[in-house]
Amino acid sequence: MTRKVFTKLLGLFVLLLAFHTIVMELVFRALMERRVGEVLQRLGWEALWSGLIALLVALPLAAWVAVRIMNRLQRVVDFARRIASGDLSARLPASGQDELSAMESALNQTAERLGQSISEMESRRHEFAAMLDSMEEAVVAVTAEGQVRWSNAVMQRIAGTQIRTGRTLAHSVRDPDLLACVNAALENKKVCSGRASSLSPGRVFEVNTAPLPSGGALAVLHDVTRIEAAERTRRDFIANVSHELRTPLTSIQGYVETLLDDPMPDPETSREFLHIIQRSARRMNRLTEDLLTLAGVESPDYKLYRQPIAASALVDDAVASMGGIVSDAGLQLQLDDAPADKVMADPDAMNQVLGNLIENALKYGGTGGRLRVGARRLENEVEFWVQDFGPGIASEHLGRIFERFYRVDKARSRESGGTGLGLAIVQHIVHAHGGQVRAESELGSGAAFYFTLPLAEPASPAL
Repeated sequence: MTRKVFTKLLGLFVLLLAFHTIVMELVFRALMERRVGEVLQRLGWEALWSGLIALLVALPLAAWVAVRIMNRLQRVVDFARRIASGDLSARLPASGQDELSAMESALNQTAERLGQSISEMESRRHEFAAMLDSMEEAVVAVTAEGQVRWSNAVMQRIAGTQIRTGRTLAHSVRDPDLLACVNAALENKKVCSGRASSLSPGRVFEVNTAPLPSGGALAVLHDVTRIEAAERTRRDFIANVSHELRTPLTSIQGYVETLLDDPMPDPETSREFLHIIQRSARRMNRLTEDLLTLAGVESPDYKLYRQPIAASALVDDAVASMGGIVSDAGLQLQLDDAPADKVMADPDAMNQVLGNLIENALKYGGTGGRLRVGARRLENEVEFWVQDFGPGIASEHLGRIFERFYRVDKARSRESGGTGLGLAIVQHIVHAHGGQVRAESELGSGAAFYFTLPLAEPASPAL
Protein backbone atom coordinates (compact mmCIF):
# COMPACT_ATOMS: atom_id res chain seq x y z
CA MET A 1 0.00 0.00 0.00
CA THR A 2 2.79 2.45 0.93
CA ARG A 3 4.59 1.80 -2.34
CA LYS A 4 1.42 2.58 -4.28
CA VAL A 5 0.98 5.91 -2.46
CA PHE A 6 4.59 6.87 -3.08
CA THR A 7 4.36 5.96 -6.77
CA LYS A 8 1.17 7.95 -7.27
CA LEU A 9 2.57 11.07 -5.60
CA LEU A 10 5.81 10.86 -7.51
CA GLY A 11 3.97 10.41 -10.81
CA LEU A 12 1.81 13.44 -10.03
CA PHE A 13 4.86 15.64 -9.46
CA VAL A 14 6.48 14.37 -12.68
CA LEU A 15 3.35 15.14 -14.69
CA LEU A 16 3.13 18.64 -13.23
CA LEU A 17 6.75 19.38 -14.01
CA ALA A 18 6.43 17.97 -17.54
CA PHE A 19 3.34 20.06 -18.11
CA HIS A 20 5.25 23.10 -16.82
CA THR A 21 8.14 22.39 -19.21
CA ILE A 22 5.85 21.95 -22.21
CA VAL A 23 3.98 25.17 -21.47
CA MET A 24 7.22 27.06 -21.07
CA GLU A 25 8.54 25.57 -24.29
CA LEU A 26 5.47 26.62 -26.25
CA VAL A 27 5.63 30.13 -24.81
CA PHE A 28 9.27 30.51 -25.65
CA ARG A 29 8.79 29.13 -29.16
CA ALA A 30 6.13 31.77 -29.79
CA LEU A 31 8.51 34.42 -28.56
CA MET A 32 11.32 33.03 -30.65
CA GLU A 33 9.35 33.58 -33.86
CA ARG A 34 9.03 37.29 -33.08
CA ARG A 35 12.56 38.06 -31.91
CA VAL A 36 16.06 37.38 -32.84
CA GLY A 37 16.86 33.72 -33.03
CA GLU A 38 19.87 33.69 -30.74
CA VAL A 39 18.17 35.46 -27.89
CA LEU A 40 15.10 33.32 -28.12
CA GLN A 41 17.13 30.16 -28.37
CA ARG A 42 19.01 31.14 -25.21
CA LEU A 43 15.78 31.77 -23.39
CA GLY A 44 14.52 28.34 -24.47
CA TRP A 45 17.54 26.61 -23.09
CA GLU A 46 17.19 28.51 -19.81
CA ALA A 47 13.53 27.46 -19.56
CA LEU A 48 14.53 23.87 -20.21
CA TRP A 49 17.24 23.99 -17.57
CA SER A 50 14.89 25.65 -15.08
CA GLY A 51 12.37 22.86 -15.61
CA LEU A 52 15.05 20.21 -15.08
CA ILE A 53 16.23 21.93 -11.91
CA ALA A 54 12.64 22.16 -10.67
CA LEU A 55 12.24 18.48 -11.40
CA LEU A 56 15.38 17.62 -9.45
CA VAL A 57 14.11 19.67 -6.49
CA ALA A 58 10.60 18.22 -6.69
CA LEU A 59 11.71 14.59 -6.70
CA PRO A 60 13.25 14.57 -3.16
CA LEU A 61 10.36 16.70 -1.89
CA ALA A 62 7.84 14.28 -3.34
CA ALA A 63 9.75 11.35 -1.90
CA TRP A 64 9.86 12.96 1.57
CA VAL A 65 6.14 13.78 1.55
CA ALA A 66 5.28 10.29 0.25
CA VAL A 67 7.40 8.54 2.90
CA ARG A 68 5.85 10.66 5.66
CA ILE A 69 2.31 9.90 4.55
CA MET A 70 3.27 6.27 3.99
CA ASN A 71 4.57 5.96 7.58
CA ARG A 72 1.43 7.52 9.02
CA LEU A 73 -0.80 5.21 6.99
CA GLN A 74 1.33 2.23 8.04
CA ARG A 75 0.79 3.19 11.71
CA VAL A 76 -2.95 3.29 11.06
CA VAL A 77 -2.78 -0.19 9.47
CA ASP A 78 -0.76 -1.57 12.42
CA PHE A 79 -3.22 0.05 14.84
CA ALA A 80 -6.16 -1.60 13.06
CA ARG A 81 -4.44 -4.99 13.17
CA ARG A 82 -3.78 -4.71 16.93
CA ILE A 83 -7.40 -3.77 17.57
CA ALA A 84 -8.56 -6.71 15.45
CA SER A 85 -6.30 -9.07 17.43
CA GLY A 86 -7.88 -7.92 20.72
CA ASP A 87 -5.26 -5.41 21.90
CA LEU A 88 -7.60 -2.59 22.87
CA SER A 89 -4.79 -0.63 24.53
CA ALA A 90 -3.35 0.34 21.13
CA ARG A 91 -3.32 4.10 20.40
CA LEU A 92 -2.14 6.32 17.54
CA PRO A 93 0.26 9.20 18.40
CA ALA A 94 -0.94 12.74 17.71
CA SER A 95 1.12 14.10 14.77
CA GLY A 96 -0.45 17.39 13.68
CA GLN A 97 -3.62 19.25 12.78
CA ASP A 98 -4.28 17.88 9.30
CA GLU A 99 -6.97 15.48 8.11
CA LEU A 100 -4.91 12.39 8.99
CA SER A 101 -4.49 13.70 12.54
CA ALA A 102 -8.26 14.12 12.86
CA MET A 103 -8.71 10.55 11.60
CA GLU A 104 -6.13 9.28 14.12
CA SER A 105 -7.87 11.10 16.98
CA ALA A 106 -11.24 9.63 15.95
CA LEU A 107 -9.75 6.13 15.80
CA ASN A 108 -8.24 6.57 19.29
CA GLN A 109 -11.61 7.62 20.71
CA THR A 110 -13.29 4.68 19.01
CA ALA A 111 -10.73 2.25 20.47
CA GLU A 112 -11.13 3.76 23.96
CA ARG A 113 -14.92 3.50 23.88
CA LEU A 114 -14.71 -0.03 22.50
CA GLY A 115 -12.35 -0.99 25.32
CA GLN A 116 -14.69 0.49 27.94
CA SER A 117 -17.67 -1.35 26.46
CA ILE A 118 -15.85 -4.68 26.35
CA SER A 119 -14.51 -4.14 29.89
CA GLU A 120 -18.04 -3.48 31.17
CA MET A 121 -19.33 -6.55 29.34
CA GLU A 122 -16.51 -8.68 30.77
CA SER A 123 -17.18 -7.36 34.27
CA ARG A 124 -20.88 -8.17 33.97
CA ARG A 125 -20.04 -11.60 32.60
CA HIS A 126 -17.79 -12.32 35.60
CA GLU A 127 -20.47 -11.09 37.99
CA PHE A 128 -23.06 -13.27 36.30
CA ALA A 129 -20.72 -16.29 36.38
CA ALA A 130 -19.93 -15.68 40.07
CA MET A 131 -23.65 -15.40 40.80
CA LEU A 132 -24.36 -18.72 39.08
CA ASP A 133 -21.38 -20.39 40.77
CA SER A 134 -22.67 -19.31 44.18
CA MET A 135 -26.02 -21.01 43.55
CA GLU A 136 -26.78 -24.31 45.20
CA GLU A 137 -28.35 -25.52 41.98
CA ALA A 138 -26.36 -26.94 39.08
CA VAL A 139 -26.75 -24.95 35.84
CA VAL A 140 -25.70 -25.90 32.31
CA ALA A 141 -26.41 -24.13 29.02
CA VAL A 142 -26.30 -25.91 25.66
CA THR A 143 -26.36 -24.68 22.07
CA ALA A 144 -29.04 -25.53 19.52
CA GLU A 145 -26.82 -28.46 18.42
CA GLY A 146 -26.70 -29.83 21.98
CA GLN A 147 -23.13 -28.74 22.75
CA VAL A 148 -22.20 -27.45 26.20
CA ARG A 149 -21.98 -23.67 26.08
CA TRP A 150 -21.40 -23.00 29.78
CA SER A 151 -21.76 -24.73 33.16
CA ASN A 152 -21.37 -23.46 36.71
CA ALA A 153 -19.08 -24.87 39.40
CA VAL A 154 -21.81 -27.04 40.96
CA MET A 155 -22.50 -28.77 37.65
CA GLN A 156 -18.80 -29.33 37.11
CA ARG A 157 -18.47 -30.91 40.56
CA ILE A 158 -21.41 -33.21 39.87
CA ALA A 159 -20.36 -34.26 36.37
CA GLY A 160 -16.61 -34.19 37.10
CA THR A 161 -14.11 -33.66 34.31
CA GLN A 162 -16.47 -35.15 31.74
CA ILE A 163 -18.38 -31.93 31.07
CA ARG A 164 -16.45 -29.57 28.79
CA THR A 165 -17.37 -26.48 26.78
CA GLY A 166 -17.92 -27.33 23.13
CA ARG A 167 -18.57 -31.00 23.83
CA THR A 168 -22.05 -32.44 23.36
CA LEU A 169 -24.04 -32.88 26.55
CA ALA A 170 -24.81 -36.49 25.63
CA HIS A 171 -21.08 -37.27 25.81
CA SER A 172 -20.69 -35.41 29.11
CA VAL A 173 -23.59 -36.88 31.12
CA ARG A 174 -25.39 -40.19 30.75
CA ASP A 175 -28.60 -39.52 32.62
CA PRO A 176 -31.49 -40.25 30.21
CA ASP A 177 -34.01 -38.10 32.10
CA LEU A 178 -31.79 -35.01 31.97
CA LEU A 179 -31.04 -35.52 28.27
CA ALA A 180 -34.74 -36.05 27.52
CA CYS A 181 -35.67 -32.74 29.23
CA VAL A 182 -32.95 -30.84 27.37
CA ASN A 183 -34.00 -32.33 24.02
CA ALA A 184 -37.64 -31.47 24.71
CA ALA A 185 -36.69 -27.83 25.39
CA LEU A 186 -34.61 -27.70 22.20
CA GLU A 187 -37.19 -29.32 19.93
CA ASN A 188 -40.49 -28.08 21.36
CA LYS A 189 -39.26 -24.68 22.61
CA LYS A 190 -41.13 -25.26 25.87
CA VAL A 191 -40.25 -25.55 29.54
CA CYS A 192 -39.75 -29.15 30.63
CA SER A 193 -39.40 -30.72 34.10
CA GLY A 194 -38.20 -34.09 35.29
CA ARG A 195 -36.02 -36.00 37.75
CA ALA A 196 -32.48 -37.26 37.31
CA SER A 197 -31.38 -40.10 39.57
CA SER A 198 -28.35 -41.54 37.74
CA LEU A 199 -26.33 -38.35 37.29
CA SER A 200 -24.51 -38.83 40.60
CA PRO A 201 -24.63 -42.04 42.70
CA GLY A 202 -27.04 -41.78 45.60
CA ARG A 203 -28.35 -38.32 44.66
CA VAL A 204 -31.65 -37.23 43.13
CA PHE A 205 -32.06 -33.99 41.16
CA GLU A 206 -35.13 -32.10 40.06
CA VAL A 207 -34.49 -30.92 36.49
CA ASN A 208 -36.04 -27.81 34.89
CA THR A 209 -35.10 -26.88 31.32
CA ALA A 210 -36.13 -23.85 29.26
CA PRO A 211 -35.33 -22.70 25.70
CA LEU A 212 -33.05 -19.67 25.25
CA PRO A 213 -34.08 -16.75 23.00
CA SER A 214 -30.78 -16.93 21.10
CA GLY A 215 -31.13 -20.68 20.54
CA GLY A 216 -30.15 -23.57 22.73
CA ALA A 217 -31.49 -24.42 26.18
CA LEU A 218 -30.76 -23.84 29.85
CA ALA A 219 -31.00 -26.66 32.42
CA VAL A 220 -31.21 -26.08 36.19
CA LEU A 221 -30.74 -29.07 38.54
CA HIS A 222 -31.90 -28.83 42.15
CA ASP A 223 -30.63 -31.45 44.59
CA VAL A 224 -33.66 -32.98 46.30
CA THR A 225 -31.81 -35.90 47.89
CA ARG A 226 -32.41 -34.65 51.42
CA ILE A 227 -36.03 -33.85 50.66
CA GLU A 228 -36.51 -37.34 49.24
CA ALA A 229 -34.78 -38.87 52.26
CA ALA A 230 -36.88 -36.78 54.66
CA GLU A 231 -40.06 -37.79 52.85
CA ARG A 232 -39.03 -41.43 52.90
CA THR A 233 -38.19 -41.15 56.60
CA ARG A 234 -41.56 -39.55 57.28
CA ARG A 235 -43.38 -42.35 55.46
CA ASP A 236 -41.36 -45.00 57.27
CA PHE A 237 -41.92 -43.25 60.58
CA ILE A 238 -45.69 -43.13 60.09
CA ALA A 239 -45.74 -46.77 58.96
CA ASN A 240 -43.65 -47.90 61.94
CA VAL A 241 -45.68 -45.92 64.47
CA SER A 242 -48.91 -47.24 62.99
CA HIS A 243 -47.59 -50.78 63.14
CA GLU A 244 -46.30 -50.42 66.70
CA LEU A 245 -49.61 -48.97 67.89
CA ARG A 246 -51.76 -51.38 65.94
CA THR A 247 -50.23 -54.48 67.55
CA PRO A 248 -51.13 -53.65 71.18
CA LEU A 249 -54.42 -52.06 70.13
CA THR A 250 -55.41 -55.23 68.29
CA SER A 251 -54.50 -57.28 71.35
CA ILE A 252 -56.50 -55.02 73.68
CA GLN A 253 -59.51 -54.99 71.35
CA GLY A 254 -59.49 -58.75 70.95
CA TYR A 255 -59.34 -59.55 74.64
CA VAL A 256 -61.89 -56.88 75.54
CA GLU A 257 -64.34 -58.27 72.96
CA THR A 258 -63.79 -61.76 74.32
CA LEU A 259 -64.59 -60.61 77.85
CA LEU A 260 -67.68 -58.72 76.67
CA ASP A 261 -69.02 -61.65 74.66
CA ASP A 262 -68.82 -64.02 77.62
CA PRO A 263 -71.64 -63.14 80.11
CA MET A 264 -70.12 -65.35 82.84
CA PRO A 265 -66.33 -65.26 82.26
CA ASP A 266 -64.05 -67.45 84.28
CA PRO A 267 -62.29 -65.33 86.95
CA GLU A 268 -58.89 -66.85 86.22
CA THR A 269 -59.32 -66.32 82.47
CA SER A 270 -60.54 -62.80 83.02
CA ARG A 271 -57.56 -62.03 85.24
CA GLU A 272 -55.17 -63.42 82.61
CA PHE A 273 -56.82 -61.36 79.87
CA LEU A 274 -56.65 -58.22 82.01
CA HIS A 275 -52.91 -58.76 82.61
CA ILE A 276 -52.41 -59.03 78.84
CA ILE A 277 -54.43 -55.84 78.31
CA GLN A 278 -52.34 -54.11 80.97
CA ARG A 279 -49.06 -55.15 79.28
CA SER A 280 -50.33 -53.88 75.93
CA ALA A 281 -51.38 -50.59 77.49
CA ARG A 282 -47.96 -50.21 79.11
CA ARG A 283 -46.30 -50.91 75.78
CA MET A 284 -48.41 -48.21 74.15
CA ASN A 285 -47.54 -45.85 77.00
CA ARG A 286 -43.79 -46.50 76.58
CA LEU A 287 -44.07 -45.95 72.84
CA THR A 288 -45.96 -42.69 73.36
CA GLU A 289 -43.39 -41.45 75.89
CA ASP A 290 -40.50 -42.34 73.60
CA LEU A 291 -42.19 -40.61 70.67
CA LEU A 292 -42.67 -37.47 72.73
CA THR A 293 -39.07 -37.61 73.93
CA LEU A 294 -37.76 -38.10 70.39
CA ALA A 295 -39.91 -35.27 69.08
CA GLY A 296 -38.54 -33.07 71.84
CA VAL A 297 -34.85 -33.77 71.19
CA GLU A 298 -35.33 -33.38 67.41
CA SER A 299 -37.13 -30.07 67.79
CA PRO A 300 -35.20 -26.85 67.04
CA ASP A 301 -36.53 -25.52 70.35
CA TYR A 302 -34.88 -28.34 72.32
CA LYS A 303 -32.83 -26.76 75.09
CA LEU A 304 -30.07 -28.25 77.17
CA TYR A 305 -29.08 -26.91 80.55
CA ARG A 306 -25.43 -27.79 80.35
CA GLN A 307 -23.12 -27.23 83.25
CA PRO A 308 -19.68 -28.44 84.32
CA ILE A 309 -20.11 -31.79 86.02
CA ALA A 310 -17.67 -34.58 86.86
CA ALA A 311 -17.77 -37.58 84.53
CA SER A 312 -17.66 -39.90 87.55
CA ALA A 313 -20.78 -38.20 88.95
CA LEU A 314 -22.72 -38.92 85.75
CA VAL A 315 -21.75 -42.59 85.87
CA ASP A 316 -22.59 -42.87 89.58
CA ASP A 317 -26.02 -41.29 89.09
CA ALA A 318 -26.86 -43.67 86.23
CA VAL A 319 -25.74 -46.73 88.22
CA ALA A 320 -27.73 -45.59 91.26
CA SER A 321 -30.92 -45.08 89.24
CA MET A 322 -30.64 -48.29 87.21
CA GLY A 323 -28.98 -50.56 89.77
CA GLY A 324 -32.26 -51.91 91.14
CA ILE A 325 -33.57 -52.82 87.67
CA VAL A 326 -30.33 -54.60 86.82
CA SER A 327 -30.40 -56.53 90.11
CA ASP A 328 -34.03 -57.54 89.61
CA ALA A 329 -33.07 -58.93 86.22
CA GLY A 330 -30.48 -61.14 87.91
CA LEU A 331 -27.47 -59.39 86.36
CA GLN A 332 -24.33 -57.97 87.89
CA LEU A 333 -23.61 -54.29 87.20
CA GLN A 334 -19.85 -53.67 87.15
CA LEU A 335 -18.73 -50.08 87.64
CA ASP A 336 -15.39 -49.32 86.02
CA ASP A 337 -13.19 -46.38 86.87
CA ALA A 338 -14.41 -42.96 85.74
CA PRO A 339 -12.29 -39.78 85.75
CA ALA A 340 -13.12 -36.78 87.90
CA ASP A 341 -12.65 -34.46 84.91
CA LYS A 342 -15.60 -32.18 84.35
CA VAL A 343 -17.61 -32.22 81.15
CA MET A 344 -20.23 -29.82 79.84
CA ALA A 345 -23.48 -31.75 80.09
CA ASP A 346 -27.11 -31.63 81.09
CA PRO A 347 -27.31 -34.09 84.03
CA ASP A 348 -30.92 -35.12 83.34
CA ALA A 349 -30.27 -35.68 79.65
CA MET A 350 -27.13 -37.73 80.38
CA ASN A 351 -29.04 -39.79 82.94
CA GLN A 352 -31.52 -40.61 80.16
CA VAL A 353 -28.71 -41.49 77.74
CA LEU A 354 -26.98 -43.88 80.14
CA GLY A 355 -30.34 -45.24 81.28
CA ASN A 356 -31.38 -46.05 77.69
CA LEU A 357 -28.05 -47.75 77.01
CA ILE A 358 -28.32 -49.84 80.18
CA GLU A 359 -31.92 -50.82 79.37
CA ASN A 360 -30.84 -51.77 75.86
CA ALA A 361 -28.04 -53.94 77.31
CA LEU A 362 -30.53 -55.62 79.66
CA LYS A 363 -32.92 -56.47 76.82
CA TYR A 364 -30.45 -57.76 74.27
CA GLY A 365 -27.34 -58.68 76.26
CA GLY A 366 -28.78 -59.95 79.52
CA THR A 367 -27.74 -63.52 78.78
CA GLY A 368 -24.12 -62.52 79.44
CA GLY A 369 -24.80 -62.23 83.18
CA ARG A 370 -23.16 -58.84 83.72
CA LEU A 371 -22.89 -55.29 82.44
CA ARG A 372 -20.04 -52.79 82.54
CA VAL A 373 -20.36 -49.03 82.81
CA GLY A 374 -17.42 -46.64 82.85
CA ALA A 375 -15.61 -43.66 81.36
CA ARG A 376 -12.09 -42.56 80.46
CA ARG A 377 -10.31 -39.30 79.66
CA LEU A 378 -9.28 -38.61 76.07
CA GLU A 379 -7.45 -35.57 74.71
CA ASN A 380 -10.23 -32.96 74.74
CA GLU A 381 -13.19 -35.09 75.77
CA VAL A 382 -14.38 -37.91 77.99
CA GLU A 383 -15.59 -41.20 76.54
CA PHE A 384 -18.35 -43.16 78.29
CA TRP A 385 -19.33 -46.76 77.60
CA VAL A 386 -21.92 -49.40 78.43
CA GLN A 387 -20.91 -52.97 77.61
CA ASP A 388 -22.82 -56.25 77.72
CA PHE A 389 -21.64 -59.82 77.18
CA GLY A 390 -24.62 -61.21 75.31
CA PRO A 391 -24.90 -62.66 71.78
CA GLY A 392 -23.55 -59.50 70.10
CA ILE A 393 -24.60 -57.70 66.94
CA ALA A 394 -23.70 -58.66 63.39
CA SER A 395 -21.50 -56.14 61.57
CA GLU A 396 -24.12 -55.38 58.90
CA HIS A 397 -26.43 -53.96 61.60
CA LEU A 398 -23.94 -51.69 63.37
CA GLY A 399 -24.39 -48.83 60.90
CA ARG A 400 -28.15 -48.69 61.34
CA ILE A 401 -28.91 -49.51 64.96
CA PHE A 402 -29.25 -45.81 65.83
CA GLU A 403 -32.04 -45.35 63.28
CA ARG A 404 -35.59 -44.97 64.53
CA PHE A 405 -37.50 -48.27 64.79
CA TYR A 406 -34.54 -50.26 63.49
CA ARG A 407 -34.26 -53.63 65.24
CA VAL A 408 -31.71 -56.39 64.86
CA ASP A 409 -34.17 -59.04 66.10
CA LYS A 410 -37.74 -57.80 65.65
CA ALA A 411 -39.38 -60.77 67.31
CA ARG A 412 -37.20 -60.48 70.40
CA SER A 413 -37.72 -56.71 70.53
CA ARG A 414 -41.49 -57.06 70.61
CA GLU A 415 -41.22 -59.83 73.18
CA SER A 416 -39.10 -57.63 75.46
CA GLY A 417 -41.32 -54.60 74.93
CA GLY A 418 -38.76 -52.44 73.07
CA THR A 419 -40.01 -49.50 71.05
CA GLY A 420 -36.99 -49.16 68.73
CA LEU A 421 -36.51 -45.51 69.68
CA GLY A 422 -34.11 -45.70 72.63
CA LEU A 423 -30.86 -45.60 70.64
CA ALA A 424 -32.21 -42.87 68.33
CA ILE A 425 -32.91 -40.73 71.40
CA VAL A 426 -29.38 -41.42 72.65
CA GLN A 427 -27.86 -40.31 69.36
CA HIS A 428 -29.82 -37.05 69.22
CA ILE A 429 -29.01 -36.08 72.81
CA VAL A 430 -25.29 -36.85 72.41
CA HIS A 431 -25.10 -34.88 69.15
CA ALA A 432 -26.88 -31.97 70.84
CA HIS A 433 -24.04 -31.97 73.41
CA GLY A 434 -21.44 -31.85 70.63
CA GLY A 435 -20.36 -35.45 71.10
CA GLN A 436 -20.29 -38.61 69.01
CA VAL A 437 -21.82 -42.04 69.54
CA ARG A 438 -20.89 -45.42 68.11
CA ALA A 439 -21.28 -49.15 68.69
CA GLU A 440 -18.75 -51.99 68.54
CA SER A 441 -19.64 -55.67 68.58
CA GLU A 442 -18.74 -59.17 67.48
CA LEU A 443 -21.11 -62.10 67.34
CA GLY A 444 -20.82 -64.14 70.51
CA SER A 445 -18.73 -61.48 72.32
CA GLY A 446 -21.34 -58.96 73.37
CA ALA A 447 -21.74 -55.33 72.34
CA ALA A 448 -20.31 -52.03 73.61
CA PHE A 449 -21.83 -48.58 73.10
CA TYR A 450 -19.56 -45.52 73.35
CA PHE A 451 -20.32 -41.80 73.40
CA THR A 452 -18.16 -38.75 74.03
CA LEU A 453 -18.70 -35.41 75.74
CA PRO A 454 -16.43 -32.34 75.46
CA LEU A 455 -14.45 -31.26 78.48
CA ALA A 456 -15.61 -28.18 80.36
CA GLU A 457 -13.58 -25.08 79.51
CA PRO A 458 -11.20 -24.00 82.24
CA ALA A 459 -12.39 -21.09 84.34
CA SER A 460 -11.08 -17.70 83.26
CA PRO A 461 -8.72 -16.08 85.82
CA ALA A 462 -10.17 -13.18 87.79
CA LEU A 463 -9.21 -9.73 86.55
